[in-house]
Amino acid sequence: MFLKKDFSFDAAHRLEEYHGKCEALHGHTYRFRVTLKGTPDGESMVMDFVQLKGLVNELVVSRLDHSLLNDTIPQPTAENIALWIWRQIESAVRKENCALYSVQVWETSTSSVLIHREDLG
Repeated sequence: MFLKKDFSFDAAHRLEEYHGKCEALHGHTYRFRVTLKGTPDGESMVMDFVQLKGLVNELVVSRLDHSLLNDTIPQPTAENIALWIWRQIESAVRKENCALYSVQVWETSTSSVLIHREDLG
């Protein structure tokens, strides 16, 4: 089964290695989705949604919301943000019956990046 939960945060960034309008400081309301893959445990859950929310809020949202992303993530493109989120939560959500499967980050309502476990080797 796949368990999915969506989150959001507001933050500013500048893309110093990019030459275009996104090079200048600007902000977004980011949305991201965490997907776990697993089998239901003895409580018939892949993971409790409340537990997942608590972990992700502590490890990701509390650090990125209303921040300058450049202070935390070098060259904070959507790709680098997704990878950073993956690294923050991968070991925390791993349980005997499930593991992190994918992270998707939307920079705008129509533009996102998606990484899967297979993409990371």
